[in-house]
Amino acid sequence: MQYSWLSFLTQIAVLLLLLGVLHKPLGLYLHAALEGRKDSRVERVLFRLSGVSSTREQGWLGYTRSVLAFSIVSVLVIYLLLRLQGLYTPGGPGAVDPWTSMNTAISFVTNTNWQVYVPETTLGFGAQMALLAVQNFLSAAVGICVAVALMRGLTRFGTSHLGNFWADLVRITLRVLLPLAVVGALVLVVAGVVQNFWSGTVANPFTGASQTLPGGPVASQEAIKLLGTNGGGYFNANSAHPFENPNSFTSLFEVFLILLIPSALPYVFGRMAGDARQGYTVLGVMGGLWALTTTAMAWALAAFPGAGEGLEQRFGPAASGVFASATTLTSTGAVNAAHDSLPPLAGGLAMVNMMLGEVAPGGVGSGLYGMLVIAVVTVFLAGLMVGRTPEYLGKKVQARHMTLAALYLLVVPVLVLVLSGIAVLVPGILSQAPAQGPHQFSEVLYAFTSGANNNGSAFGGITSSGPALSTMLGIAMWLGRFVGIVLVLALAGAFVTQPRVPASAGTLPTHGGLFAVMLTTVAVLLTALNYLPALALGPLAEGTLS
Repeated sequence: MQYSWLSFLTQIAVLLLLLGVLHKPLGLYLHAALEGRKDSRVERVLFRLSGVSSTREQGWLGYTRSVLAFSIVSVLVIYLLLRLQGLYTPGGPGAVDPWTSMNTAISFVTNTNWQVYVPETTLGFGAQMALLAVQNFLSAAVGICVAVALMRGLTRFGTSHLGNFWADLVRITLRVLLPLAVVGALVLVVAGVVQNFWSGTVANPFTGASQTLPGGPVASQEAIKLLGTNGGGYFNANSAHPFENPNSFTSLFEVFLILLIPSALPYVFGRMAGDARQGYTVLGVMGGLWALTTTAMAWALAAFPGAGEGLEQRFGPAASGVFASATTLTSTGAVNAAHDSLPPLAGGLAMVNMMLGEVAPGGVGSGLYGMLVIAVVTVFLAGLMVGRTPEYLGKKVQARHMTLAALYLLVVPVLVLVLSGIAVLVPGILSQAPAQGPHQFSEVLYAFTSGANNNGSAFGGITSSGPALSTMLGIAMWLGRFVGIVLVLALAGAFVTQPRVPASAGTLPTHGGLFAVMLTTVAVLLTALNYLPALALGPLAEGTLS
């Protein structure tokens, strides 16, 4: 298939126009929903039943305990109900095996949605709706909660309070994710995405042949899968399946849903900081990295004009590249093409997108708090260059802040590189990636990069349903998500207690072009220093040899 630059530029223009128009209105709505003190009637009922006081705020330790307790209980509930699926889906799929249940429970709670099973044959309507779709809402809400807690930590002074996790969770789910998902699902249904509770065999009266047409509540799950940057498909082919993504319009609309909330959250940050320029600077860096890597993905696909394997004919390489870039620059992981079949450099770029930390614009919440941690490091490095104590938003950046930020930035690379190294040294695990040469290493590296970054996409050649690899990926997903969250909340707690430091002539402005360039440079250099040797052994070597 020939690459169409006109199609690529048209899609980019449409996305920029829609996201630009909605950036401020949605940002204002998000800010009002997150910081509003008046509970709705439904919220008051939920708080009364659960015994939660929405006005009682928590420190960072209390907020962290709530996040971890909620997530651990969620994993246990999902695991148990998957193992007992045969009891509530009589005549349908039976109990899910222990390794798959464990991996799936961790995967959906961590917003990864890595799938080691075939959804349409392994899970019934009940499990898809009551377990996985619900977690699509809740895991996304947890990410936004953590981002809001960090924003409060950076913008409040002389207190220990970061808000109330339970109140934030309910408000984000009911006020933000649910109404947006309803609108998104309605658009998808109108555009041709399946939404029913029917699945049956259809016979052709002329030939006598029959086939099973899978159905289900697809559009409703598809909308929150994308809005929440979750990524798990209702069908095994994910967004390459015609029932999930039937045409070019839905393909572009799904990219729009992926980018919508992450691109609006920087406005909330600017609003909470009392300086809209802070949010626009962060958004500018996110947008610049997105434009750069998406254009590089387009070039990598255009350089191989005959490469059509793994690409859906109804989308073409331009739409596949835009989708692949958006889904790996965020923590979504949905695919409308087989990433394993991408040209080597394009597949490598998909890995680099995740290695950047998925901050362009990143997952819902996780992208913003990841970028803010990089901003703290950037301010510190700038302070070293001019020989003064660095400050960010009226707060001094001290040794304890840098320790927490450095640990956050090292957690995922350590998980990716250590677990990939173990996998390639153990023959039983390496055999799960049957490719040969550099591509075999690329499949392993991609899997752990995706798992630790809570992305969920994969190079499809690797088989991850076995006990060893399934467990290792579960470890990568859990630690990649929650060690990072604990460190971010600890950083918020360390900042929120500080008094305001008046700006002086030596204070580095953290808005505008200069800081944006510095922030971009630090993000790119951190990625290169951590991952370039591993990339040289995989996609770079493969691209050079091809």
